[in-house]
Amino acid sequence: MEKRNSRIGLVLFVIYLVLYGGFVLLNAFSPETMEKTPMAGVNLAILYGFGLIIAALVLALLYGWLCKPAEPEVTERGVNE
Repeated sequence: MEKRNSRIGLVLFVIYLVLYGGFVLLNAFSPETMEKTPMAGVNLAILYGFGLIIAALVLALLYGWLCKPAEPEVTERGVNE
């Protein structure tokens, strides 16, 4: 179970790393792109930053849901662990 949880954590970390790497690369090599204002006068850098925060929260919730402990099996005589 621990090995499975570690693997899930690493996969989710790599997903976030790719998202964050895109943010850093855009800032480093295309800052004019991050200055564009696609919505309500808010630039892309701010929107992307909030997106990263939301993505981190979603990935943390997903990890918690995927790695929740298995419920014990209930039989006629009681709980088997």
